[in-house]
Amino acid sequence: MNFPAQTPATASPDRIGQSTAIEQSRAVAEVQAAIYVARQFPRDIGRSRSAMQAACGTMALAEKAFYKFPRAGGSVEGSTIHLAKTLAQSWGNIQYGVSEMRRDDSFRQSEMQAWAWDVEANTRHVLTFIVPHAKFASGKVKQLEDLRDIYENNANNGARRLREAIFAVVPDFFIDEAEELCRETLHKGDGKPIEQRAEGAIGVFKGLGISEERLEQKLGRKKAQWTGADIAQLLITHKSIDRREIAVDEAFPQARITGGEIKGGNGHKQTPSASGTWAGQDVAKPGSKSGGAA
Repeated sequence: MNFPAQTPATASPDRIGQSTAIEQSRAVAEVQAAIYVARQFPRDIGRSRSAMQAACGTMALAEKAFYKFPRAGGSVEGSTIHLAKTLAQSWGNIQYGVSEMRRDDSFRQSEMQAWAWDVEANTRHVLTFIVPHAKFASGKVKQLEDLRDIYENNANNGARRLREAIFAVVPDFFIDEAEELCRETLHKGDGKPIEQRAEGAIGVFKGLGISEERLEQKLGRKKAQWTGADIAQLLITHKSIDRREIAVDEAFPQARITGGEIKGGNGHKQTPSASGTWAGQDVAKPGSKSGGAA
């Protein structure tokens, strides 16, 4: 007996709910409206530059416009997400954002996306990346368990990618001018004399356990010789410490006693004098016990 051949049933598309259809239509209409408005009201480069110059001339932006952290025996410096967002707002007709697309607790990672879109020029820069639920600390990788730690780790990584996405659609001349103006603002300060600014910097770092001597060691000159650029460098370092981009001991390494300081010219170890000084220096070093033997 012959039976008719049975063909597999074709998979029918999933039914789209009313809310989903409305959201899809809304998203399409929103994109079309954004393009229409951007072309109806194109950016005025002169007004954009004026807005950027006004923002970069304030200490509120300048003091958080740069970051600094150690890497491979040196340091890495650059512009922060705060400056990037300000430039996007000043340039105009730019949309940007960052989102967590998927979180996989089994593999301890999140898939994220950061993007920036110049609506007027129709230029879009998208970065899709994986963020492990871990961080590198004390020379080893530490897995993150607390939900708040995972959130902050994702937010920090997302902010860095968002910064790069914004800078990819903002013209280079606009970014360079903004960075230069922010550095000039940091150099001039808030109108206070350099001596008063130096005392203020010493007081701020004293709260972190950093002495004036360590600040002078960092800058390579005495306080009386500090310039506006030196104060600006200390301010950038302080903001990086506040944002936990760099540790205090990494930014201001403790002074170490070398073999030449321990041994005298005849190769024998010298003993401290009764006045409490050793080869013209105090015996008690930061991190060492007063009067103890090496």
